[in-house]
Amino acid sequence: MSAPDPPSKKTRVLLIGPHPVRNRDLLASKLDDGFALETWVPDDGKAALTDRLRAADAAICMRWDRDMPPAPKLRLLQLPGAGFDKIDFGALPGNCDVCNVFEHETGIAEYVLAAMLELSIGLRRIDASFRLGNWTGSTTRADPPHGELSGKTVGLVGYGHIGQAVAARAKAFDTRLIAVTRSPRDDAGDLAWIGTMDRLPDLLAEADFVVLACVLAPNTRHLINAETLALMKPIACLINVARGEVVDEDALYGALKDRTIAGAAVDVWYRYPTTDEPNIRPGRNPFHALDNIIMTPHLSGNTDQLWERRFTAIADNLKRFRDGRNLRNAVEWLVFE
Repeated sequence: MSAPDPPSKKTRVLLIGPHPVRNRDLLASKLDDGFALETWVPDDGKAALTDRLRAADAAICMRWDRDMPPAPKLRLLQLPGAGFDKIDFGALPGNCDVCNVFEHETGIAEYVLAAMLELSIGLRRIDASFRLGNWTGSTTRADPPHGELSGKTVGLVGYGHIGQAVAARAKAFDTRLIAVTRSPRDDAGDLAWIGTMDRLPDLLAEADFVVLACVLAPNTRHLINAETLALMKPIACLINVARGEVVDEDALYGALKDRTIAGAAVDVWYRYPTTDEPNIRPGRNPFHALDNIIMTPHLSGNTDQLWERRFTAIADNLKRFRDGRNLRNAVEWLVFE
């Protein structure tokens, strides 16, 4: 009688944090039985994190710093999102790959178009006024008209997944498209022009809408500040779907309050909820008191189809990791789009 086959070794994956843990079953449905999934949330305690990380071959989380327990077997840190500004690469094991995932560009691009339309037309204000019986703006009166997107110049700061998705949709509105990005590109495609970051002043001077779609890195922190905001047209609007710190907070508040620029739509912020302050204001300045800003709580990419797409991509990368194939979306610190 032959001896039974030894049990096969499973790839152990630790899911850390709310989004990975909430989507555990979704991820499991896309993997074979060669994977063992474990989860950790803060209520489980630090000792449990230490034990589970000690055995993990891969981890899925958005934050990694020097307070994390040792992870001697960890060879893959898979981010469940695109941004890696919360990852301390020096705190990871030396032979650990880091990969991110996108799939949010569809929702963010639709948000950007919605913001540009709202900043041009003002449906929120018009609806609220008309409900009170006010016919201001009607073609029955000689009031000033509302704006339109056609013919406007949209400036994209960053031309990666998000920038390209915005451009594809903005083109349908007959806008003129320009962009700056970190890497020189010979082919502008549907853009009027594309340049490297040294052409940012040109973009700011030409654009009616400036869309920030770059990652946060030392090179991009406070990329938009009092000096660069002063280069924008007084009728221009800023849309930030990148990271809050790409824009200097005090400079943005001052430009909106003083109407140095016409308006803004902001989805990424300077302060976020904590256990002690679950309803914290998103910045030091009272942006909520301004009437020329659209404020949303970092939700532009969080659509009803996002996580299906993301965890399909994550499952594919975990299989590549297990099988020794090339990983997708490997990232390195100091890389920015």
